[in-house]
Amino acid sequence: MSCADEYTPQLRARGYRMTPQRLAILHTLHHSGGHLSPTEVYEKALTQLPSLTETTVYRTLEFLAENGLAHPAHMGSGHLVYEIAHHEHHHLKCRVCGAELEVNHTLLKSLYRQLELASGYRLTDSHLTFFGLCPTCQKGEN
Repeated sequence: MSCADEYTPQLRARGYRMTPQRLAILHTLHHSGGHLSPTEVYEKALTQLPSLTETTVYRTLEFLAENGLAHPAHMGSGHLVYEIAHHEHHHLKCRVCGAELEVNHTLLKSLYRQLELASGYRLTDSHLTFFGLCPTCQKGEN
């Protein structure tokens, strides 16, 4: 299945059309296998769509995140990175070596429910990054 076949129906269901810019950015995110900065998305998508501008990439990433097709995340660099929205998950990231581990959202579902009940908010975004020390780096501590 191509990226156009996968994501066009999702956009149409929300009342939007698939533009060449959206397709190039979705394709880039889909095939990246991880998080990309907007600049990295721009550099990779430019090979598919040479007329793409960096401003368009920033706007499109925001649009895709607002429509549930991309997940923005803070991964400790002070800047947002993006990944394709396959499933709800979170991350553990080592502050020393940078190793990352994906955490399934089901582990935090009850916490999310408790937050909603206590605050009255309905949580619409669910991407958290927890920072700490991985087992390997803990062994180096003394």
